[in-house]
Amino acid sequence: MTPETIHPEGWAPALGYANGMLMPDGTLHIGGQIGWNKDKIFEAKDFIGQMEQCLRNIVEVVRAAGGAPEHIGRLTWYVKDKSDYMANQRAIGDAYRGVMGRHFPAMSLLVISDLLEDEALIEIEATAFIPR
Repeated sequence: MTPETIHPEGWAPALGYANGMLMPDGTLHIGGQIGWNKDKIFEAKDFIGQMEQCLRNIVEVVRAAGGAPEHIGRLTWYVKDKSDYMANQRAIGDAYRGVMGRHFPAMSLLVISDLLEDEALIEIEATAFIPR
């Protein structure tokens, strides 16, 4: 069996990448999601708004594969501004729980110098396991 490309209904086309790849064993690899919406428009210009959108995008990919947030096993965060992240810990937690509930998968956070999209402040990638 070959991997299945996962693309949530109504999203703008992914060009040169896949939003998700579902492996035959149920492992779902979710490509890095940035803070734009399904139409590739940045509605939020701030870190918290973009972080929340990243997580909503990840959950949408998981749902398109037949899963739910609790099936996410790993998140890797790429953040451009460490001081912005550190200054907003409470708001980050509130926004995170608003999308993910009280599910806390294994996480890593890296501070990086830049992201491909100029408006992007954060990118988050994930791995989930979708029960079959």
